[in-house]
Amino acid sequence: MTSKLLGNPKLTVTDVNDVKEDLNHIVVDSVQFGNQEMIMEKDVTVEMKDGEKLYVNIFRPNKEGQFPVVMSADTYGKDNKPKITNMGANWPTLGAIPTSSFTPEESPDPGFWVPQDYVVIKVALRGSSKSNGVLSPWSKREAEDYYEVIEWAAQQEWSNGNIGTNGVSYLAVTQWWVASLNPPHLKAMIPWEGLNDMYREVAFHGGIPDTGFYRFWIQGIFARWTDNPNIEDLIQAQKDHPLFDDFWKQRQAPLHQIKTPILACASWSTQGLHNRGSFEGFKQASSEDKWLYIHGRKEWESYYARENLERQKAFFDYYLKEEDNDWKDTPTVTYEVRDQFYRGEFKTATSFPLPNTEYTPLYLNGKELTLNQNAVSEENTTSYDSENEKDEVRFSYTFDKDTELVGNMNLKLWVSTDDTDDMDLFAGIKKLDRRGNEVHFPDFNHIEDGQVATGWLRASHRELDQEKSTIAQPWHAHEQELKLNNGEVVPVEIELLPSGTLFKQGETLEVVVKGSEVVKGNSTPGMSTRYEHNETVNKGHHHIHTGGQYDSQLIIPVTK
Repeated sequence: MTSKLLGNPKLTVTDVNDVKEDLNHIVVDSVQFGNQEMIMEKDVTVEMKDGEKLYVNIFRPNKEGQFPVVMSADTYGKDNKPKITNMGANWPTLGAIPTSSFTPEESPDPGFWVPQDYVVIKVALRGSSKSNGVLSPWSKREAEDYYEVIEWAAQQEWSNGNIGTNGVSYLAVTQWWVASLNPPHLKAMIPWEGLNDMYREVAFHGGIPDTGFYRFWIQGIFARWTDNPNIEDLIQAQKDHPLFDDFWKQRQAPLHQIKTPILACASWSTQGLHNRGSFEGFKQASSEDKWLYIHGRKEWESYYARENLERQKAFFDYYLKEEDNDWKDTPTVTYEVRDQFYRGEFKTATSFPLPNTEYTPLYLNGKELTLNQNAVSEENTTSYDSENEKDEVRFSYTFDKDTELVGNMNLKLWVSTDDTDDMDLFAGIKKLDRRGNEVHFPDFNHIEDGQVATGWLRASHRELDQEKSTIAQPWHAHEQELKLNNGEVVPVEIELLPSGTLFKQGETLEVVVKGSEVVKGNSTPGMSTRYEHNETVNKGHHHIHTGGQYDSQLIIPVTK
């Protein structure tokens, strides 16, 4: 680290509440480089083509020159203090999130980027901050505004014309969207864990409506901007559009149109929110230059970890500063194979899904409650009470050698019910150590008692898109309901979201199937910070049929 980056401890850090509109000379408490002088322009107006005004905050080096731009955009509020660090009492397991006090939640930290000769721009999208336009989260309208701000920034006197987008969650969703429009001056993007298929990845899981985080999140948007009557009611939309109709199709970013160089981050730990979309964004984007970094840890903690900031910087240095820094030698895929909680090995590959994967069936034996390498000849029916949260069935397989499972799993079941015309199926994959104790992993919104992989399916949504489905990843159309007849046995395929886990010799994989959530969240009352599915169609007993003509099986991705 060169000495020019070292801050001056004698400088007094500027209080974020003392910043005024327009030009400010401030001192930022950089975690990495000490107290740093920089320029902040607050509430800069950027006028859209239709006349609506958006407002941005700009942080830039305190010197003359033209610099590349790191930009993020959302509707949380550009002046939002880093509230993530203040949530400890409500979410006590967030982990370490070291940022300067000028870092809005999930955003690039000016304290890291500006001392290294980057301009950081925080965009308040339409309908937030002082804009009273229609706030329509994760829409093409937002992307068009984002496009205009990118092109505006490229023309400013302090800009070198190279713009890179960066950020977590909502700030990644907006990146998938804006990149699909291919702004001329968008030269690189870092979508760090963010969905892009609103129906499948947050509003509905396997066709089952999320009554937890999805609704909590939207209520939070309303609560932030009480003076704006023009906020789209996505909770009502969820109720009005239970199938994947045109409403949701218009909310699905056209990933194949993306040509921008990408450094995407995905995590095994954000299943039910960011996990699936991060992988799909990487897989479906048409970018010639794209990289995927996969970890199995906590989201915000990983984003702000120094090694990952340096990873982001090397990528942007290459594309925004046009430095010859050997970034192109970076392996296309870097992924963590988890062994235990926060213990795993990082490996590399040329593509994802991993090219050296052998998709292997393990057949369910309902009599022995086991998973077997060979097909089971004897038919059997195993049942559980779908209305009893404590009732479930488990099938187990103990590995006879060390085995890595990396990628999607597909749980194929033959199911029936006598009491209603539909079923909500909840599935989980667990790891047990050699003593039979469950090995927990970080999971959605930072809980510490998570499992390996999760999946859901409403049986009436079992129809597959045959063109998109693969042996390991069933892709459900969700365009019509196929109700069950009384006692009818039907095949279903449950998409178990991507995971990466080492099972050592003597350790056990368990498949859990039940009529309610396999892992319950521990949200503070009034804070549904994890997915929930409290509007199920379940009634009475569910039956799983195995053996003979009912070849129920789990397809596992064994890496060779």
